[in-house]
Amino acid sequence: MRPDTPAENVDHTAEAARLERTAGLYPEDAEALLLQAAAHLELAGDRPAATALYDSLLSAQTGLENPYLVRALKASNLWEYGHEAEARAIITGVRAAAPRDPAPWVIVAEALEAHDELEAAQETFTEGARLLLTDVPEPPYSTHPLLFGRHRVRRMLGVPHDDWDRLADTLHSSSVSLDELHDPKRVWSLGSDNPAELEAEISRLRAELGTYREALSRPFPVAVLHWPKGELAELLDAYPTLTTEYPSHEEHLTTIEASLRELSASGTPNLGIVTGTVPSYEAFAASEATSPADPGLLPQYATTLAARGRAVEWPPQRGAACWCGSGQPYETCHGA
Repeated sequence: MRPDTPAENVDHTAEAARLERTAGLYPEDAEALLLQAAAHLELAGDRPAATALYDSLLSAQTGLENPYLVRALKASNLWEYGHEAEARAIITGVRAAAPRDPAPWVIVAEALEAHDELEAAQETFTEGARLLLTDVPEPPYSTHPLLFGRHRVRRMLGVPHDDWDRLADTLHSSSVSLDELHDPKRVWSLGSDNPAELEAEISRLRAELGTYREALSRPFPVAVLHWPKGELAELLDAYPTLTTEYPSHEEHLTTIEASLRELSASGTPNLGIVTGTVPSYEAFAASEATSPADPGLLPQYATTLAARGRAVEWPPQRGAACWCGSGQPYETCHGA
């Protein structure tokens, strides 16, 4: 779909088919592409076909990068066309697995919220926040929807604000406060004959639209390129001139962490890490008509991987494994 194509003019079924064909050509990006295809099928009203795509991802031989995200999306979709029992079972499984990615928490909580399960939605949002944000000095951007969703549900339940609600208020950058946006009585202003109430509601809707646009237009992460030990050895064996960039794997890992901390200290937001492979790098070099031995190609390769959605957020969520692949928690590895 072209970026300037109005949404109402999109043939979602055709777009889903195009994305499925593209996934066949680029298996390394198949997960992200098929999730987009499933979203188009949902928008087209073909929810069984979307479920089939989610099932094909979950049954794939190769491991998924975000299996709980796929499960959460599948549950949300199933519930929308009458498979409530199966959806609830999947949601229970996602909550029990306690994923370190905020997206599955948000999706299953919003599915509960959409079906008026407000208490369960609040519990789910709170579980996710407790897991990902306890003792975290600054909530990562990806966790903001978790806090905003929790604030919204608690506002509808009429419960008093707590520390996380107040944190959500401070993170919200719109000119209209979260309390006003999440006011359960807002729906009545839409049917009001009072011009002042209607004007206030239009302002709130504009603020919400601005927030959504900001989230959608958020650029891909400023990403640093990471080579696993085996890949780096293969890269340097094939292109010895790159030894000047990577004297050793240990120094490479240290440089990554130091670079990201320096960027963070300078105020650069939205940082991430992309992991390279030699075949992917060589294919990129060929597409750029440049030798893989050219060090100037490395940052372009990292940027391209980030633009394709391959970046992993830095720093990792609390308790998550370190980005270096050691298997140790980040806090006791490079985050120490």
